[in-house]
Amino acid sequence: MGCCNRRCGLIAGAVFGAAVAILGGVLIPVGNKIIQETVEKEAVIEPGTTAYDTWTAVGAKVYRQFWFFDVKNPLEVVQHGSRPVLVERGPYTYRTRYLPRDNITFNPNETASFLIPFGAIFEPSMSVGPEEDEITSLNLALAGAYSLISPELHLALEILIRTTNASLFQRRPVKELLWGYKDPMLKETVGLFPDYNNTFDGYYNVYTGKNDISKVGIVDMWRGSSLRFWNNTYCDMINGTDASSFPPFLKKKEPLYFFTSDICRSVSASYEQTRNLKGIEVYRYSLLPSTLASPLDNPDNKCFCSNMKTTRNCTLAGVLDISTCQDGRPIYISLPHFLHGSQELRDSLVGLNPHEEHHKTFLDVEPTTGFTLNFAKRIQVNMMYGPSKKGDVSKSDKNQLFSRFCLQTATLDDATADMFKRELISRIQMLEIAQQALLGVGVAIFVICLISYCVVRRRNHQSKFA
Repeated sequence: MGCCNRRCGLIAGAVFGAAVAILGGVLIPVGNKIIQETVEKEAVIEPGTTAYDTWTAVGAKVYRQFWFFDVKNPLEVVQHGSRPVLVERGPYTYRTRYLPRDNITFNPNETASFLIPFGAIFEPSMSVGPEEDEITSLNLALAGAYSLISPELHLALEILIRTTNASLFQRRPVKELLWGYKDPMLKETVGLFPDYNNTFDGYYNVYTGKNDISKVGIVDMWRGSSLRFWNNTYCDMINGTDASSFPPFLKKKEPLYFFTSDICRSVSASYEQTRNLKGIEVYRYSLLPSTLASPLDNPDNKCFCSNMKTTRNCTLAGVLDISTCQDGRPIYISLPHFLHGSQELRDSLVGLNPHEEHHKTFLDVEPTTGFTLNFAKRIQVNMMYGPSKKGDVSKSDKNQLFSRFCLQTATLDDATADMFKRELISRIQMLEIAQQALLGVGVAIFVICLISYCVVRRRNHQSKFA
């Protein structure tokens, strides 16, 4: 009787273990479904969701750091057409994006429109010196004027240049070069970002993801339409988000698309590696070298090539002419130090040293939610100055790109990281632990009881023949 009870108990234990294991196995798809539904609900951009709270808040601190190329031989360049010798100076750091999105309006087509206010606060502790540090660089007004007027008027322009004692190069404080100064020749404010603190980016129209989570954050329109800079349907498309977040549940094999108004176009980034960011697993995505490749290597860039002369019949790699979205000013965008650019770009200047790790653009994105938790957007702003056939402002006989570059970064702080782990990651991990524990314990009970049952049965069988 005792052996029978023991065997029955072991059978019951095995059945119980199997049931627990099955429960753990069932919880895997059920748990995944719960996670998916929770994330999809909280990722929608509407009041009351985690995405909305994050989207409307100031969020992580965003810094824009500027490096300048200080020209050490301006007289030789002007008088003899020598190659400019550059020395990198920086960073000069400013906190930006410290103001929340403005004028948020929800539209009937499941989109939300908003403005991004611009602002910059100097951060001395993160800079190599004060804003009053002086840099010798290209005269923005002079270079811009040559490009904005026809060659037939260059003689009149050079008379004005001589009258005002203007030069191809000037030495000015960092603050003036960035945020503007009154130019004595043009009698108006000139700078890389004049009136930056009083301007906005947008309007943006983005999908909220309410009825289709795969579209959340995707930019529908910018300034009321698609782009109008490239005179081509493909290049004027707005693809992806604004890079602050992406639709949830990322797949490594699928690139991320995002639009950046700084360069007036959309780009894509591809998965590079999985990293740990303050205890949170993130996917790192980086721009491919083909992003600014010559149309010979990347035919998709053909419609971004608008000036056959400056691009050597569209064979020049590594630069993007954005004059069409800069009111005709001769501004060209590249990666810092002309990374992935044609060799002739680096040969025309002395002092460039491109480095993949230091000069690439990347995003670190949490794969479940699609939130960008860390990024570095590295771009170099270049201005073109071409030779004039009628004057002696410079002895150079060819077009020349003069460079300066900036780095924009943001990463979540410790408090935000802890909140993110507590509100999302820890819950997902607890559910996964419960699934694995039930499955493991159930299998263990089943195996132990089954082995014990076989042992008891064998002993009982042997005792009958003893």
